[in-house]
Amino acid sequence: MDLTGYVTSDEAAERLGINRQSLYNLTNRPDFPKPTKIGRTSLWDKGKLDEWRTQHPKRSTSKANER
Repeated sequence: MDLTGYVTSDEAAERLGINRQSLYNLTNRPDFPKPTKIGRTSLWDKGKLDEWRTQHPKRSTSKANER
């Protein structure tokens, strides 16, 4: 299997700007890309992650935006 274009859970979380636990929590959402399993390892399609992120922009947590 060609694994080009796939990232590990740590890399997927970093790509989305979240922690790994949040990544796993997102897998319960029906609109979130499901990982491909190779043995016990979850691999995420970079294109699908990027597409999901485009549709679900990261929330701003800056205190300056609260004013």
